[in-house]
Amino acid sequence: MTLPTESPAAASAVDPARWFRRPPRGSHPRVRLVCFPHAGGAASLFRDWSEELPGGIEVLAVRLPARQDRFREPPVERMAELADLIAEALRPYLDLPYAFFGHSLGSDIAYEVARRLERRHGHGPQRLFVSGAAAPHVGEPVDIGDYDDPALIAEIQRLGAPGTELLDEPELAALLLPSLRADYRLSAAYRPALADLDVLRAPITALIGNHDPLVPVPEALTWAQLTSGGFNHRVYPGGHFYLERHRRALLRLIQAVLLPS
Repeated sequence: MTLPTESPAAASAVDPARWFRRPPRGSHPRVRLVCFPHAGGAASLFRDWSEELPGGIEVLAVRLPARQDRFREPPVERMAELADLIAEALRPYLDLPYAFFGHSLGSDIAYEVARRLERRHGHGPQRLFVSGAAAPHVGEPVDIGDYDDPALIAEIQRLGAPGTELLDEPELAALLLPSLRADYRLSAAYRPALADLDVLRAPITALIGNHDPLVPVPEALTWAQLTSGGFNHRVYPGGHFYLERHRRALLRLIQAVLLPS
């Protein structure tokens, strides 16, 4: 399957420091874990992961435009362009084995970056952890076109996303909602057919809450169609953001996979 031509924006110089939050150096990592946040999410979702994972795993948290310290930059609303930019920014970090973790929309972005790296550099991640997501060709996107701001805030808070209490403050909501809406538009526009997707060589682990209102467990299992390297899954008690409540168990699983004893 042929990938879309690399976008002009991604073909230009990309500053990796803008795209990843990296812990202070000091350890000697054996593997890197690149983490992709959910719609409206930011690198801060993974702030504590570096401290809770052993020094052999270095966490690179993806810093997307239009939020936190990149809030003055416009959002990227085309999946192909966003994946091209991140794949280019990752090039200096491919000197070690690496894995991807994506939550919700972050799973789709992680998959698209992985397929680019497999195609363009001959190798991709050791493993792709996809969390709170169906495979890209499955399910229907949430249509927020008719949501006014209060309705959108209510929907996000219903899902239990971390930090949603900030949306109760009008000034903060005004800063946060544009990137959130842009991410939902990106997700709605990204509706590939199975025939247009690559089967990755990287194994995939699907992670899901058993009461996720957006992604039933059977839909999460459809990621098995997109790997030739092996597939497994783990179901946790909870909803779409089960990982907030079960972070330690999740990190133990990631550690066991990436640094087997």
